[in-house]
Amino acid sequence: QVQLVESGGGLVQSGGSLRLSCAASGMVSSINAMGWYRQAPGKQRDMVAAISRSGTIAYADFVKGRFTISRDNAKNTVYLQMNSLKPEDTAVYYCNANRLSALYWGQGTQVTVSS
Repeated sequence: QVQLVESGGGLVQSGGSLRLSCAASGMVSSINAMGWYRQAPGKQRDMVAAISRSGTIAYADFVKGRFTISRDNAKNTVYLQMNSLKPEDTAVYYCNANRLSALYWGQGTQVTVSS
């Protein structure tokens, strides 16, 4: 099993920044891709960004140029730097990790952007 704990969410004004962190523990060996998803009330959960163990990165179009994903394999931690935040970025942000074809999720952290 892999446990994921997110932190760094909160309330920020439009145009502001937040940095999310997600620390993995448990059976962390062989974790490949890690990523961030988000879910706004009444909407589906969408991929925000993902990063492989080797550093290959993918972003959703709606965050390109504003968000940056990074990863520290030694700390088993993935980060999401979010700049130029917009009210439409308001959502619960979830971390996930793929290990040997099993997908694990964190409990989520709320990000609220006020206009």
